[in-house]
Amino acid sequence: MRMKSRRTYNGKIRLAVFDWAGTTVDFGCQAPVAAFIAGFKAKGLDISPQTARGPMGMEKRDHIKAITAVPEVARAWRKIHGRPVTDSDIDEMYGEFVPHLLATLESNSGLIPGVARAAEALTEKAISIGSTTGYFKEAADIVAASAAKAGFTPMVSVSSSDVTHGRPYPWMIFKVMEACNICPPEAVVNIGDTEVDMMAGRNGGVWTVGVAATGNELGLTQAELEALDHDTRHLKITAVHEKLYAAGAHWVIDTMDELPAVIDEINNHLAEGHKP
Repeated sequence: MRMKSRRTYNGKIRLAVFDWAGTTVDFGCQAPVAAFIAGFKAKGLDISPQTARGPMGMEKRDHIKAITAVPEVARAWRKIHGRPVTDSDIDEMYGEFVPHLLATLESNSGLIPGVARAAEALTEKAISIGSTTGYFKEAADIVAASAAKAGFTPMVSVSSSDVTHGRPYPWMIFKVMEACNICPPEAVVNIGDTEVDMMAGRNGGVWTVGVAATGNELGLTQAELEALDHDTRHLKITAVHEKLYAAGAHWVIDTMDELPAVIDEINNHLAEGHKP
């Protein structure tokens, strides 16, 4: 009988893959929400911010399709247009979504507090920095240029335009790993603010960290978050923690300032032979 071998990686984290909107830029993930609402409004449908946020993190055509599958949206579409939504409708809406998003990005691409410090701390630990996004390439380039001015420049940036399928498939993460020449998956941590970010990380077999206070699931601007009383803020952020853990996160942090300490924890787990 052939003896089965078990590969164990006892090294440290070598690559951190960051999401863009809601994780590193655009506190509360505001830009795409406004664009989705405007796009559906042009078709006669009023969708709520919560409905617009539901599939956040997905490739944007897939995101639009997911919104149209929401029962109340599907019913409203049929009532207004007299038929179900078609692929041609989704293609048309995606084409109209692009200029809506581009128009909002410039004013919604500010670097989230703590990101530059966290990236610097990881770089000091000899960890490479990459990024992925559900944005198409033109939008991703705008966001990356804005982040660079504020001091955050990943070595590699991959958009949904660069792969056959976006999240929850892990292909963008793998593309960053390939570009940085880093493996195995155990040496990689994926950081994001949405459920599909967590799913993509788990599907890729990498360590997965959710960010609660600055992202899409909470959906508040920095000013709105700071205006909350302590108890309300705690309850809302705790609910996001639970949601991201349920989606597959290994850790959930409030803000990026906590990330370096989590990386140290992961390294301790790796030294003990643990896997994601």
